[in-house]
Amino acid sequence: MLRAALELSAADHIFHAVLLFSWTVYLWEAYLASRQRNIYRTTTHVPLELGKIMDADTFEKSRLYQLDKSNFGFWSGLYSETEGTLILLLGGIPLLWRVSVAVTAHFGLGPEYEITQSLVFLMLATLFSALTGLPWSLYNTFVIEEKHGFNQQVLVTIYADYIAPLFDKFTPLPEGELKDEIEKMARSISFPLTKVYVVEGSKRSSHSNAYFYGFFKNKRIVLFDTLLEDHSPLNKTSNSESNQTEEGSADGESNAKPKNKKQGCNNLEVLAVLGHELGHWKLGHTVKNIVISQMNSFLCFFLFAVLIGRKELFLAFGFNDSQPTLIGLMIIFQFIFSPYNELLSFCLTVLSRRFEFQADAFAKDMGRASELYSALIKLNKDNLGFPVADWIFSMWHYSHPPLLERLRALGGPKHD
Repeated sequence: MLRAALELSAADHIFHAVLLFSWTVYLWEAYLASRQRNIYRTTTHVPLELGKIMDADTFEKSRLYQLDKSNFGFWSGLYSETEGTLILLLGGIPLLWRVSVAVTAHFGLGPEYEITQSLVFLMLATLFSALTGLPWSLYNTFVIEEKHGFNQQVLVTIYADYIAPLFDKFTPLPEGELKDEIEKMARSISFPLTKVYVVEGSKRSSHSNAYFYGFFKNKRIVLFDTLLEDHSPLNKTSNSESNQTEEGSADGESNAKPKNKKQGCNNLEVLAVLGHELGHWKLGHTVKNIVISQMNSFLCFFLFAVLIGRKELFLAFGFNDSQPTLIGLMIIFQFIFSPYNELLSFCLTVLSRRFEFQADAFAKDMGRASELYSALIKLNKDNLGFPVADWIFSMWHYSHPPLLERLRALGGPKHD
């Protein structure tokens, strides 16, 4: 009896501690977001460092885009936290498990079929999450992203964000100066490059990116078409509209001004961006991240093995008569480990920012500082990134340093 009472008391403390920590984290995040939102509202002029290289129109578009995203994040975050709290308070997790047990029992499967019950539970939980999250996802994609010119989807391809390789078209980078220079750069640092691809990321979004992948001696570089000035569909469209407008003006049919926004980077800037990315490889950042990830996984599963048998953990979340392994995973990894996960996330953010500065310095040492300087500004402009950040917000959230910090570290634009 005494042991049962102690277990119930411990379970009650665990449950309330989980709720308290969850709301503490939420309020901390909301406070940080409010600081950054205030930056978006009050910083209405281009910083002096960017006065000659970022026009007021682009700056204002970026400010409004980030302000809309921040406002959306406030409401979606509040909803998510409230929903999670109600699920815990109303016993949503044990209720969903009982439904899963009932479904499997309907097909003649008893308690010994815990794996099947777990699969049904996962399916129902995923369906619930998808249904409650769908309105927010639709609003983000078709209102905010559409309003600011990033959304390139129709409804049936939203899922492409999760299985992009099935939807994106990868084509080899055509022979020419850019490919030759990329291969030359790779050889100069002994990077085992085998292929260079261009991916049609513009079909889903106007954001720009580049990355490399592959194991051992088989590395491949992927460039988004939106990164390449000569491949960006937006530039091709702009050129076409410009030509049509000029023809119309010559015929006296139209005097409208075309939208001459230029997207992407020139070849030298693309090489500077790749110099940064290859710096991550040369400096061992990828390997270090893998080692940290594996060590973290080992630690987490070791602690899971220690904690999975503690009955009070299951009692805390309404499981009085059973201790399903899947539920144990959820309780331990999602709730019990949450303080550790927050601390780890912050440490990894700090480490990531350090890696980014080091990769920038690597590209600078390759003699590409001025090109990287201008490329960072262009990418920030194309992605409507806001160059001004609250220092606490950026320290806690940004895996990449704010633009102004990176530009200052590069030493400013230089002209050879």
